[in-house]
Amino acid sequence: MATPLTAEAFIAALRAEGLDVVEVGAWRTHNRNHKGPWGPVNGVMIHHTVTKGSAYTVALCRDGHSALPGPLCHGVITKDGRVHLVGYGRANHAGSGDGAVLQAVVAEKALPADKQANTDGNPHFYGFECENLGDGKDPWPEAQLEAIEKVVAAICRAHGWTERSVIGHLEWQPGKVDPRGFTMAWMRGRVRDRLEAGNTPAPSTPAPSKPTTPSVPKMPAFPGRQYFKLGAANSHALQLQQWLAKGGWGPAYKVGPSRTMTQLDLDKVKALQRHYLSALGPADGLTGPKTWQYAYEVANGLRKK
Repeated sequence: MATPLTAEAFIAALRAEGLDVVEVGAWRTHNRNHKGPWGPVNGVMIHHTVTKGSAYTVALCRDGHSALPGPLCHGVITKDGRVHLVGYGRANHAGSGDGAVLQAVVAEKALPADKQANTDGNPHFYGFECENLGDGKDPWPEAQLEAIEKVVAAICRAHGWTERSVIGHLEWQPGKVDPRGFTMAWMRGRVRDRLEAGNTPAPSTPAPSKPTTPSVPKMPAFPGRQYFKLGAANSHALQLQQWLAKGGWGPAYKVGPSRTMTQLDLDKVKALQRHYLSALGPADGLTGPKTWQYAYEVANGLRKK
């Protein structure tokens, strides 16, 4: 339970997390505060828009419509990973949900089922609408998923919350299905890993007088083959999948990398092995030290594809 961030602290937290933030009009003073309180805030709520087209989506979320005046959230996360700030303060996004869910968020405990609509969520949650048709088929680009992760982590970091302070609309209001296309448990796992890693970018420094070589993160030590077997779930699997996605190996993810090794991930490993490691034997999809090294080097531009 916390006092809402000031608008300046809010945007500063998002930018410090490395997000591309777009300010839409007078977003700092565009709100529904005349209809009720804004705060205390307890968490972050994620939605999907059921719209297509970034410009239309942002305008709709800012202005709302005759039955539901805007702003309909605080920020819109478009498919390109940009965060468009459309309002700040009370927004028409959460609606009535289950008070037991709110209490679980406050306590940062496991969520109960959302069986009732007895509590106004608009004072208590930062809200972000994500551009997606919500039909379970419209893809979620990795740039957009990463932006969702960063947005939530930025706010949790600013308030000292854990990943249990983020929920989906479907976990709050009975009958809602958003966001559809990934699970909130999966997204909370990403946020947890980000918070634990302390992935806040360093403060900006003056431009150097001479060109410099972009810094590359040091390759983590190979943790062991057991972390990459089919069905294994851990942060090392997530790291490998992120490298493979960045390097462009194998079929595209529909939802994005996760903490669990699937057959799709093994197929990506095989594609990399066929390209670089064929001299060591047939591609088997099993990650050893060499596969780990090559996935890291390709993802960070140290080896050409």
